[in-house]
Amino acid sequence: MLKIDNLTAEIGGKQILNGLTLEVPAGEVHAIMGPNGAGKSTLSYVLGGRPGYEVTGGSVTFNGEDLLDMEPHERAAAGLFLGFQYPVEIPGVSNVQFLREALNSQRKQRGEEPLTGGEFLKLAKEKAVLLKLDMDMLKRNVNVGFSGGEKKRAEMVQMGILDPSFAVLDETDSGLDIDALRVVGEGINAIMRAPGKAVLLITHYQRLLEVVKPDKVSILSKGRIVMTGGPDLALRLENEGYDAVMEAA
Repeated sequence: MLKIDNLTAEIGGKQILNGLTLEVPAGEVHAIMGPNGAGKSTLSYVLGGRPGYEVTGGSVTFNGEDLLDMEPHERAAAGLFLGFQYPVEIPGVSNVQFLREALNSQRKQRGEEPLTGGEFLKLAKEKAVLLKLDMDMLKRNVNVGFSGGEKKRAEMVQMGILDPSFAVLDETDSGLDIDALRVVGEGINAIMRAPGKAVLLITHYQRLLEVVKPDKVSILSKGRIVMTGGPDLALRLENEGYDAVMEAA
């Protein structure tokens, strides 16, 4: 589904990704772990098409198409979702308004009919229940006044509504307490654990992986994948630390 081959990228003239190669097939949850400054967030921004991140080499294909040749909105319409480590606030725009416009914009890009107000509200309620988010919160401005856990749950509701085929989730567990982490993890499972879908889950810690249970775990260091294994690799990292595991590798 997603194939990254020898990808190099820089920001502000500083090279961050140094020949990164990775493949995530449909039906797989692939976790990326690594120390600070390894290039994890840069990878997510490059895949999402964030301005300022310049690809200097390599290729990325998504369902056989050149992902890097697409504009960010085209990537979203093609089924790519990017979850942010720190979801932004949008004062003056309600969640309901924002999500309906986002969904119908993607549907238009795909040549599909827009959802009516009633159809959209029914869908939004279904996804809000999955994340234990009160519908009244979706009527509020996007993330304004939300706690860290509420922002992450609202973002997972957004993912459920947009229904992507591939999700890149950048440290979704950041700022979550134990209960919120379990709700968000179970939401990821409910939305993305389905045939024809896949997840690239970027995280520092094993705790989210206890809920989501990845199929594979890779270590990213200095802009490259240096080691890939099963779920037990995350346990080794938790117990031994990055330096010890990478030295052994």
